[in-house]
Amino acid sequence: MGDGPAERSQTEPKKRREDLAHDALLTTEDRDFMHLGDLTVYHDGRFERYADSKVGLLTHGLQYGTGCFEGIRGFWNAREEELYLLQLEDHFCRLEQSARILLIDLPHTARELCELTAELCARNDLRTDTYVRPFAYKAAEDIGVRLHGVKSSFAIVAIPFDRYFDAQRGLKVGVSSWRRIDDTMAPARAKITGTYVNSALAKSEAVMNGFDEAIMLSAEGHVCEGSAENVFMVRRGALYTPDPSQNILEGITRRAIITLAAEELGLTVIERPIDRSELVVADELFITGSAAGIQWIQSVDHRPVGTGERGPIATKLIDLYDRAIRGEILKYASWLTRTYAGRKTAAVG
Repeated sequence: MGDGPAERSQTEPKKRREDLAHDALLTTEDRDFMHLGDLTVYHDGRFERYADSKVGLLTHGLQYGTGCFEGIRGFWNAREEELYLLQLEDHFCRLEQSARILLIDLPHTARELCELTAELCARNDLRTDTYVRPFAYKAAEDIGVRLHGVKSSFAIVAIPFDRYFDAQRGLKVGVSSWRRIDDTMAPARAKITGTYVNSALAKSEAVMNGFDEAIMLSAEGHVCEGSAENVFMVRRGALYTPDPSQNILEGITRRAIITLAAEELGLTVIERPIDRSELVVADELFITGSAAGIQWIQSVDHRPVGTGERGPIATKLIDLYDRAIRGEILKYASWLTRTYAGRKTAAVG
C-alpha cells in the first residue's frame, strides 16, 4: 500500500481552517474559500498542488539559508473584476540579481516569469488581494557550506493576503538594538533567505518590547530600514529617505513612492543618511514595502512623531498609491499586469 501525499490526503481528516498557520494572513471570507494544501503552485517546471510539493529535510536552502525570494502584491478591482499584479517585471529582475549573487540560474526569463505568475493566480481563481512568493533555492540534500556546484530549484506560491499591518492606526516603533547587516558581511541589496534572520531578530525584539515594528540602524548608526520596509521622513515640506549606501534593500515600492511624491505632489525627494534623532523631530514618518504598502508611524521610542496623527503627505500618498495599484490612475497602468483579461486556464499538471 502506498503512503504518498495522495493516499494520506484521502485518509487524514482535514485540519480546521483556523488551525492553519497561513490563516493569520487571510480574511474570514478567504479562509472559507482557500485551503493551503489545495492551492496550485508552480514548482520546477510544472503546476501542482501545494500538498504535493515537497522539500527534503536536508535541503541546502533550508539548512544554510541559500535561497532568494520576492514578495509581489496583487490587488483586486471588484468593479473591473480584475486582479492587478504590481510591478511584476521589476520584481523578477531583482530576483535575477539576487539569484546571480547566489550562483543560481533562474529557469525562465523575467517576461516568462510574469506570464507564469498571472497564469498561477488565474488557476487559483484568486479574486481578492493577493501575495505572490517566487523563490529560488539550493536544492541538493547534502552537507557542506558552499554556493558552487549545488543544484537549484524554483517555485512560485500565491495566496490571498489582506494587509501586513492594521491600516487604521499608526505604528508604534522602536529603534532596534540589532544593526542592519552590512554589505561587506552579506549582500544587503539582495533578498536572500538566510539574511532575514537579521530582520526576524529585530522584529521580535520590537514586538516583545511592546512596539509594532523595529527601525534598524546601519553599522555607522544611521537610519536604515524597518524589519522589512523602507523608511521615509518628512521635514519642512521635503521628503527624505536613506540612500542605497546605508545598506537598504532598494525597494520597488520605495521607488514607486518616490515617483508619486515627485510627480503627483511636487515634493523634493532627497536620498541621504538620516540620523536617529531626526526620527523624533520629523514632521511625519512612514514605511513602505510590498507587503506593508504605506504605513504611517505614530511614535518612535514612545515619543510622538509630529502631532501623533497621520500627516497630510502620508495621507495623500496612501490615497494615490491605493488608486494606482488598483488600476484607477491611467498614468501608472504600466506598473500593472492583468490576471484575467482574455485568459483561459488549463488543467493542473
